[in-house]
Amino acid sequence: MSTWLTIAWSLCRRSTRKIQFARAGASAAAITLLSSASAFAQPAGEVGGEAALKLPDLSQVQFLGVDGHKLLLFGIVFCVFGLIFGLVIYGRLKNLPVHRSMREISELIYETCKTYLITQGKFLLLLWVFIAIVIVLYFGFLAPVPGQSVAVTLPIILLFSVVGMGGSYGVAWFGIRVNTFANSRTAFASLRGKPYPIYHTPLEAGMSIGMMLISVELLMMLVILLFVPGAYAGPCFIGFAIGESLGAAALRIAGGIFTKIADIGSDLMKIVFKIKEDDARNPGVIADCTGDNAGDSVGPSADGFETYGVTGVALITFILLAVKNPTVQVQLLVWIFVMRIMMLVASAAAYFINSFIAKAKYGNADKMNYEAPLTSLVWITSLVSIALTYFISSLIIPALGGDSTQWWKLATIISCGTLAGALIPELVKVFTSTESRHVKEIVTSAEEGGASLGILSGFVAGNFSAYYIGLTMVLLMSLGYLMSTLGLGGLMVAAPVFAFGLVAFGFLGMGPVTIAVDSYGPVTDNAQSIYELSLIEQIPGIKGELKKDYDIDVNFARAKEMLEANDGAGNTFKATAKPVLIGTAVVGATTMIFSIIMALTNGLTENVNNLSLLHAPFVLGLITGGAMIYWFTGASTQAVTTGAYRAVEFIKANIKLEGVEKASIADSKKVVEICTKYAQKGMLNIFIAVFFATLAFAFVEPFFFIGYLFSIAIFGLYQAIFMANAGGAWDNAKKIVEVELKQKGTPLHDATVVGDTVGDPFKDTSSVALNPVIKFTTLFGLLAVELAVSMTATQGANLTHILAAAFFAVSFTFVYRSFYAMRIRGSAA
Repeated sequence: MSTWLTIAWSLCRRSTRKIQFARAGASAAAITLLSSASAFAQPAGEVGGEAALKLPDLSQVQFLGVDGHKLLLFGIVFCVFGLIFGLVIYGRLKNLPVHRSMREISELIYETCKTYLITQGKFLLLLWVFIAIVIVLYFGFLAPVPGQSVAVTLPIILLFSVVGMGGSYGVAWFGIRVNTFANSRTAFASLRGKPYPIYHTPLEAGMSIGMMLISVELLMMLVILLFVPGAYAGPCFIGFAIGESLGAAALRIAGGIFTKIADIGSDLMKIVFKIKEDDARNPGVIADCTGDNAGDSVGPSADGFETYGVTGVALITFILLAVKNPTVQVQLLVWIFVMRIMMLVASAAAYFINSFIAKAKYGNADKMNYEAPLTSLVWITSLVSIALTYFISSLIIPALGGDSTQWWKLATIISCGTLAGALIPELVKVFTSTESRHVKEIVTSAEEGGASLGILSGFVAGNFSAYYIGLTMVLLMSLGYLMSTLGLGGLMVAAPVFAFGLVAFGFLGMGPVTIAVDSYGPVTDNAQSIYELSLIEQIPGIKGELKKDYDIDVNFARAKEMLEANDGAGNTFKATAKPVLIGTAVVGATTMIFSIIMALTNGLTENVNNLSLLHAPFVLGLITGGAMIYWFTGASTQAVTTGAYRAVEFIKANIKLEGVEKASIADSKKVVEICTKYAQKGMLNIFIAVFFATLAFAFVEPFFFIGYLFSIAIFGLYQAIFMANAGGAWDNAKKIVEVELKQKGTPLHDATVVGDTVGDPFKDTSSVALNPVIKFTTLFGLLAVELAVSMTATQGANLTHILAAAFFAVSFTFVYRSFYAMRIRGSAA
C-alpha cells in the first residue's frame, strides 16, 4: 500500500510543481471538503466481488434436445457468417468504379487516418498501464480468484483487458478502412445522376461495419463463456469489459475533439475568406475529412463495440449475483446469448428485405427522399427483431423455474428496448431532420436575428428533445418494470433491475443497423468533400473521359446537389444513433450499479438503509456526480476551442487563394498534427481526472460512490441528449440554407455556420463521449470500490481516507489543468 500511496503522491507533486500558491490553496480547500465528506464513512465488511463469481456448467441444461454448451457453439458459426457478410461487402466496395482523382483523395484521407490511429494506439497502451496497476493490485493481492493460482489468473485477466481494448481499436480501424473506400465511390456514383447509388453505397459500408463489429464482439464473449474455465470467466468478463470501455472512451473522446477542431477550423474559413464548402485551397479540409472518420467513424465503431460488450457483461454479472438456482442461471445465460445471435440474423434479414423494397422503389428514380429508406430499414429491423424475440424465447425458455409464462414476459421486456431503438430515432428526427419544424425555426430565427437567435432556437430544440426522449424511455422502462412484477421476483433478487438491463439489451436488438445508419453520415460528409477536393470538373477533357471509360453523361451541378442533400440525411441519422447509445449506457449502468450494491450489501441483507436520502454520503454522492458531468462537458469543449483556435490561426496565416488550385500536402498535414496534438492533450487531462476521481470517490465511502454513479448516469443522459440534438439541429439548419434556399455566402449562411460551429462540439464531442465515460466509470468502479472495501477491512478506514484525499488531489489537479493548461494564450490572456 505504501508503494501505491507513493506513486499517487509522486504523480500529484509532479503535476502540481508548476502551479502557483493560489492554485495549491484551491486544491487544499477541495481536499478539505472531500475529507469532510469522508468523515461520514463507515467501515464495510468483506465483499465477495467479481473474483468470486463462477459460471455454472452450461451443459447441465437441455435446450431443443442439446445441452446449452453445444447450442452456443452453433453461435460461433453465426458469428463467422457475420464476419463473412462484413468482408464480402468490404470487397464489393473496394471494387466499385471510382475515378483516379477521387481515389487519390480518399487514399490521402486514409493515410492521415492511419497516422492518427497509430498515434492513438500508442496512447491507449499508456492509458492501459493505469488500469493494469489496479487490476494487479486487486486480483493479485487483495482479492485473488478463490482457489486459483495468482500466477495463472492474473495474466488471463490482464490478457482479456488487452483483448477488449484491442477489439475496440480493431473495429475502429476496420470502420475507417471501409468508410474511406465508400466515400470516394459515393462521390463517383453521384456523377451518374441517379440518387439510389449514392444512398446505397454508404448504407452498405455501414452494414459491413455493423455486422463485423457485432460478430467480433459476440465471438470474443462466446470464447470466454465456452472455453474459459468457470472459475476464471467472471473476472475475465470484467477485464474484457474494462478494456473495451477504456478503448472506446479514449477513441470517442480524442476522436470527438480531433474532428471538431478540424471541422470548426475548416468551416470558419467560409466566413473569413468567403470561399466555398470544402474548397481545395483550404488546408483544413483534409483534416476535416480525417476528423469525420476519427470522430464519426472511429468513435461510434469503438463505442458500439463496447456498448454491446458492457451491456452483456452487466446482465451476466446480474444473473450470477441475483439468481440462486443454477438451472435458472444457465437458462437465462443461454437465452441471453441466443438473443444476441438472433440480433445478427434479424439485422441481416431486415437489410435484405429493405434493400429489395428500396431498389424497386428508387432504383431508377431521378429524385428520392434519402431519409425514407433509412427510416424503413430501422422499423423493419425493429419489427423483425421483436417477432424473432418472441418466437425464439418460446423455444429456448418455454418454462423458467417451473413458470411457463415467463418466456413471453421476458420477451416483452426486451421488446420494450427494441421498440425504443425505433421510436427514439423518430423522436430525434423531430428535432434534427431537415424537415423538422424545430430546424426550420432555427433558419427563420437566424433570418431576422442572426446567429444569436439561431443559437437560442437550437437550445430550444435540444431541451425539448430531452423532455420527449426522456419520457419515452421512462414509459418503456415502466412497462418493463410492470412485466417484472408478474412472477419474475420469485426467480431472482431485484427483478425490476434485471428488467431495466433487458430493456437496455433490447435497445441493441437492431445493433448492426444502428451502427449502419450512424456510419452513413461520415461517408456522405466525406463524399461531398472528396468531390470538391478532386477538382474533377477542372480536369481537361473529363466529360469525354467519363463517357468513354464509364459511359457517363455527367451533369456536375446535379451531382453536387444530390451529394449535399444526401449529407443532410447523413446528419439526421448520425444524430439518431446517439440517444440510443447513451440510453443503453444509462439503463445498462443501472444493472451494473446493482451488481456493486449486491456486493456491498451481501445480497441485500446488510446496510440497505444506506441507499437512502437519510444516509448523508449517498446524498453527497448524488450531488458530486452532477459536478463531474458539467466539468467533463466543459473540459472536452475547451480542448476543441483551443485546438480550433490554433488550427484557424495556422490556416489564416498559410492559406493561399491566388495562383494555386489546392492546398499543399505539407500544410494539410500540419493542420492534422495540430488536431492530433490538442485531441491528445485534452484526452490525457480528462482521462486522468476521471480515473483518479473514480478511485477517490470509491475510497471516500462505498455508498457515496453508489450515489455518484447514479448521478453521473442521470445527469449524463440528459446532458448528452440535449447537446446531441441541439447540435444536430444547428447542423441541418445550415444544410437547409445551403441546399433548399441556395444562399451560400450570404449573412444568413454565415449565421447558420456560426450555429453549426457551436453545435459541433455539442453533438460530436461532449455528448457522445458521455456514453463511454459513464460505462468506464461504472466498470472500473466495480474494482475500485471493492479495492477500497477490502483495504478498509484489512488496513482500517484511515488509510483509505488518506488515499481518497491523495487520489482526489491528482484528479483535481487535472481538472484544473483541463482549462488553465489548455487556455488560449492570445492577446487577451
